Amino acid sequence: MSAAMAVLVDELREYPHVRWSVKHWCHMVSDESFDELHAFAAALGIPRERFQRDHYDLPPHVRERAVAHGAVEVTISDLARRMAGPRGERNRARHAARADAAGS
Repeated sequence: MSAAMAVLVDELREYPHVRWSVKHWCHMVSDESFDELHAFAAALGIPRERFQRDHYDLPPHVRERAVAHGAVEVTISDLARRMAGPRGERNRARHAARADAAGS
């Protein structure tokens, strides 16, 4: 993986009100493409049906494996700004608009 593109994981968070047995997870995205993200997920043994429109949710033990395989640890705000896809584009536009407003 080149320095120009990366698979990103944010910090683990607790979701106590979900009905699933796993209550802690993080998000895994690509800052380049969904193809890159799917290939990385497949290498970790994550089924494609776990893809959630623009990310995969990872429980703690899978997050550890992702980082060991080269995923870059970032904050949730950095992940949101860098992620590929329409939501990432909206997040970048919102961030740029805020920066422009602050500079005015």
